[in-house]
Amino acid sequence: MSGRQKSRPEPLGALVARVLEDIGAGDSARVMRIAERWEEAVGAEIAAHCQPTALRGGVLEATVDSSVWCQQLQLRGPEILEALRAVLPTEAPSELWFRVG
Repeated sequence: MSGRQKSRPEPLGALVARVLEDIGAGDSARVMRIAERWEEAVGAEIAAHCQPTALRGGVLEATVDSSVWCQQLQLRGPEILEALRAVLPTEAPSELWFRVG
C-alpha cells in the first residue's frame, strides 16, 4: 500500500462550497443558495416584488421593484429574517438591506 489513507466520500455540495470559500466566492454561493429557497421563506407575494442580489458580511442585499414595496419590506425585516432562519438555519443572513432597482 502507498501509505495513503482512505477517506470517506464527501458530498459534492460540501466540496463545492469549500472550494468557493477558498477562492473567495463564498458569499456569492451563499446568496445563490438563499435565492433558491427565497420564495419558500418569504412567500410568493414578496418574492414577486423582491429578490436577493448580494451578500456582504452577513448583510443580504435585496432588490425591490418599487419604493412602496421597499418601505413595506423594511418594516417587515425582522419577520423576513426569522423566516429565512427557519428555512435556512445555517445560511440565513444576520441583516437585510433593501434597495429599489
